[in-house]
Amino acid sequence: MTRTAGPPSQTHDLVLRGGRVLDPETGHDALADVGVTGGTITAVSARPLVGRRTLDVRGLVVAPGFIDMHSHSHDVAGHRLQAMDGVTTALELEAGLSPVDEGYRQAAAEGRPLNYGFSASWCQARMAAVGGLPHGGGMHAALGLLGNPAWQREATGTQVDEMLELLRLDLAAGALGIGVVVGYAPRVKPEEYLAVSRLAAESGRPTYTHARDLVEQFPDVPIDGAHEIARAAAETGVHAHYCHITSTSRLHSDKVMRLMDDTRAEGGRISTEAYPYGAGMTAIGAAFLAPELLAATGLTPDGIVHAATGERMANAERLREVRAEDPAGLAIAHFLNEADPFEQSLIDRALLHPSTVVGSDAMPLTWTNGRPDPLAWPLPPTAVTHPRTSGTFAKVLRRYVRELGALTLLEAVSRSSFGPARILQDSVPAMRRKGRVQPGCDADLIVFDADTVTDRATYEHSTRPSLGFAHVLVGGVPVVQDGTLCLDALPGRPVRA
Repeated sequence: MTRTAGPPSQTHDLVLRGGRVLDPETGHDALADVGVTGGTITAVSARPLVGRRTLDVRGLVVAPGFIDMHSHSHDVAGHRLQAMDGVTTALELEAGLSPVDEGYRQAAAEGRPLNYGFSASWCQARMAAVGGLPHGGGMHAALGLLGNPAWQREATGTQVDEMLELLRLDLAAGALGIGVVVGYAPRVKPEEYLAVSRLAAESGRPTYTHARDLVEQFPDVPIDGAHEIARAAAETGVHAHYCHITSTSRLHSDKVMRLMDDTRAEGGRISTEAYPYGAGMTAIGAAFLAPELLAATGLTPDGIVHAATGERMANAERLREVRAEDPAGLAIAHFLNEADPFEQSLIDRALLHPSTVVGSDAMPLTWTNGRPDPLAWPLPPTAVTHPRTSGTFAKVLRRYVRELGALTLLEAVSRSSFGPARILQDSVPAMRRKGRVQPGCDADLIVFDADTVTDRATYEHSTRPSLGFAHVLVGGVPVVQDGTLCLDALPGRPVRA
């Protein structure tokens, strides 16, 4: 079969020769040549194409680049790690930024290896309107204020209106939806969450929610976190995206997935996302890491590791001390035991559910000694993060395709590329050109060895890049070539609604 946007004899800037080409939207899975010209896929052909430059990719897979809907890794160093894991578009949707233009301006001024985009941040808007805290400052500022009780308090009607106005301005500036980390302020009124959902629905854009606690964890929670998301989808018509479902649902993931299924069956628009790890990472000052709250969610102090020092919290008192000393410091929180077959099965079932897409929840780097150098490569051992930043997508291919056979290669690629594009495309037209290998689509392409692609990052060695991705193209520009990072490549472009 030949699918071409121009005459069959045209000369393309680049031809990827003879790879196994996967297009999740059409189900295409066959050997073909792929032609690229000017950042666009110009042909997919079973017959040889002519290119000014040709890459022989026989024996390798050619697929759409992965779209990470949940990446807090905004700088060049983080993008490089994700590029080595097959990501071509990294979006900050769960937490978001406010003012959103701040993030777009910084990324454009510095340059990025990957495409980038942001939702509007309910958290940062609420920090300003309710907490009287500085507005903006990016992810670093948000982490620094995350544990501040000022922004978590009950809002007056006027404060809610001020917060909604800040979010309207961000939506008008092209924000990709509204990120709502209500799990970090779990006592806010449910009516506020509904108001934010209505605003998102009116704009035709999704909400991306870190759910608040479940009633099984905290019986006095104002509303069960899963029911809150289902209710908002049903009552407001918003497309509600449920972020990292296992890290908040934990032992109750099966119940939460069933509730989301029931809501979809009744017409609610809900999508879900998961990553293949049993530990999370967040600011150690986060509300839900308070020592007195850990037992209700199955956490213990010794399951929390301070990233900056590698210290595992010995007891509740030591956790209180570190939270006071470094509230913005990132910490690993082990909420499910990957060595326990039952708890691993919860991770697996959530990720394998038909509605789930893959999202990494990639985290900013913590520099444990000396001044940060986001342009350093390879990254020194003093730069640490969560292994999901470096290895989420390769781990999905390794574990669920090659080792377990639970997903076909096409299914795994779809959950990492076309699935996220489909969630976003109704409100973000640019996403109709991503997550696909078709003429006229963006040349965000990955070439990898399905037999050897693997993650290497661990909790002890968190920035080891994945292996097996031979080529990663962003807008037709190589960011990874012959398995090696192209250090001067900054082809990333903004994605806006």
